[in-house]
Amino acid sequence: MTQNNPIHVALTSYGMSGRVFHAPLLFADKRFIISKIVERNSEKSKEKYPHITVVKQFEDVIADDDIALVVVNTPNSLHFEQGKAVLEAGKHLVLEKPATTFAWEMEKLIEIAERKGLILSVFQNRRWDGDFKTVKKVVENGLLGNLVSYESHFDRFRNYITPNTWKEETGVGSGIVYNLAAHLIDQALVLFGVPQGVTATIGTQRKEGKIDDFYDIVLDYGAREKGLQVLLKSSYLVREPSPRFALHGDRGSFVKYGLDPQEEALNKGFLPNTPLWGTEERACWGKLNTEIDGLHCEGQLETLAGSYADYYDNIYRAIREGYALEVKPMQAYHTIKIIELAYQSNREHKTLPYLLKGELS
Repeated sequence: MTQNNPIHVALTSYGMSGRVFHAPLLFADKRFIISKIVERNSEKSKEKYPHITVVKQFEDVIADDDIALVVVNTPNSLHFEQGKAVLEAGKHLVLEKPATTFAWEMEKLIEIAERKGLILSVFQNRRWDGDFKTVKKVVENGLLGNLVSYESHFDRFRNYITPNTWKEETGVGSGIVYNLAAHLIDQALVLFGVPQGVTATIGTQRKEGKIDDFYDIVLDYGAREKGLQVLLKSSYLVREPSPRFALHGDRGSFVKYGLDPQEEALNKGFLPNTPLWGTEERACWGKLNTEIDGLHCEGQLETLAGSYADYYDNIYRAIREGYALEVKPMQAYHTIKIIELAYQSNREHKTLPYLLKGELS
């Protein structure tokens, strides 16, 4: 359905995130018009989107008065300066996760956005993974009773160093914690709020690796009082998959293998308006083994359909209709702060308290 008041948007990069996620999702939603994409050395985006203007400089986006929303999806180290420039130019801002590399940078962006009355959000698309949506329902409905253990994995098998990518080079904002832990931390914040403490082990396992490529992060939610332990794990050297989610409570368990199918579908050129979008085959559904109202229930739990398009639906409604943001700036601040504490915990070999700043709301 074509809207009378579309939002003109620009992407600051056409790398993996622009090609696979942002451009297809925005293109599929006719309330947005992708006006410009920054590509310094090519015009690959025009192969799929011939109507788009390709520009060579970030400044060309800032100078365009017609562009109301800018997606900053350049390398993490550029997010703060570019995001600040976008907001100072009076444009709404979507940052690719993990938002910024330091919490103080996110705090500054929040201050500018609030002062100027602009929308600031972070592309935490994994909130709309079908498996996470299902886990969220399991937790909210108390299907496992008193939850005592929540374990989330985001593993890959990549026993080589990917060439020609900043994600494999030493630098601020690179490494698996910024790349993958940002997703798992955000999901834990959605489910359980801000933790009391952070304990982490982070390192490099691959030969000739320059970046951290595995982590174990434990978020402390007062395990002695509440009985809940939250463990987040990733590694590039996991050939036999572990469960994506494993939840255990005093009435039962829920275990789910496999990754949400939306990224693969987008990579193949499918769009969210495809029939049965985001649905999983029955063989991929998680297993629920619990007790409900005195009845033992054991079997597969159908995975809810994933829905990445919901992210930009919310962005449109926040800009045009005043809706509340689903991914709020302060939530992104907490994610970055937890990442900072994880690195500090790894260096100092100890648990660090999380000193709450602001509300997770």
